[in-house]
Amino acid sequence: MNGLEREKEILEEIKAWEHELQNDNRTDFQRTFSRWLDRKMDEIPDRMKKVFYEKVDASLFNLHSVIQNSFIQQDAKKQIILSARALNEKIIEISDLHFLSVDQLHYLADLQTSKHRLYSFLQGGMTGTGGILLIGADLPLQTILNLRSIQMISMCYGYEINNPYEMMTSLKVYHAALMPKHLQYSQWEKLIEEVDSEDRMGYFYSGNEDLADVKSVEFFLKQIAKLSVLSLFKRKLVAGIPVVSMMVGATSNYHATRQITEFANKFYQYRLINETKQ
Repeated sequence: MNGLEREKEILEEIKAWEHELQNDNRTDFQRTFSRWLDRKMDEIPDRMKKVFYEKVDASLFNLHSVIQNSFIQQDAKKQIILSARALNEKIIEISDLHFLSVDQLHYLADLQTSKHRLYSFLQGGMTGTGGILLIGADLPLQTILNLRSIQMISMCYGYEINNPYEMMTSLKVYHAALMPKHLQYSQWEKLIEEVDSEDRMGYFYSGNEDLADVKSVEFFLKQIAKLSVLSLFKRKLVAGIPVVSMMVGATSNYHATRQITEFANKFYQYRLINETKQ
């Protein structure tokens, strides 16, 4: 199978995935919770919500920059380039990864996503042990892991993250992936519209930079609710170990990271193929 045929096959896989996103498979409880959250958020004054969303956005921007400039991320970047160079000796920097085929890039990205899903699983299991420090650190650690995973996926597909455009794009992907399943498709369409736009590329991002909203907050509320469940189950011990709470924490964090990394993989695959055709 040549490169064009493989790219066409991948686009068909993405279309099938898009179709799944359009299906609203929520349970009655999930629908009720969503309506309840909407009502509660409507009761909050718009000015207070605006201030809150701005603080969340600022926190994400700052956290993204800290992760991006960390020694760990720089070492991971070098490792990606070394792995890619084993496939093509012409590769010197991240942008050179476009010399590789989509399947080769997906292979590199899959290595990174597998690691981050494992990290998330282990971190969730540790949170399930019930320690106050671990429970308090769960949400910040999950945010760091998931932001970092998207940065790694972006680099694996040849997109450097050290400029405003790529930084904002990765944060938009993160925000879209946080959405409840039934709302991800509308966010996906917005991302694809930007990718297909003729004036999409540049050093600076020219689109809407607002991220946080009521639906993305829903994800964080669910994570907080998860921590409450862990606190309830931590006293159910098996041989002195809170097995139930550990499994709940590990499984919950794993699925959250899996959802986010799958969304990011699909987006950067589509973006790469779309730019190759132009």
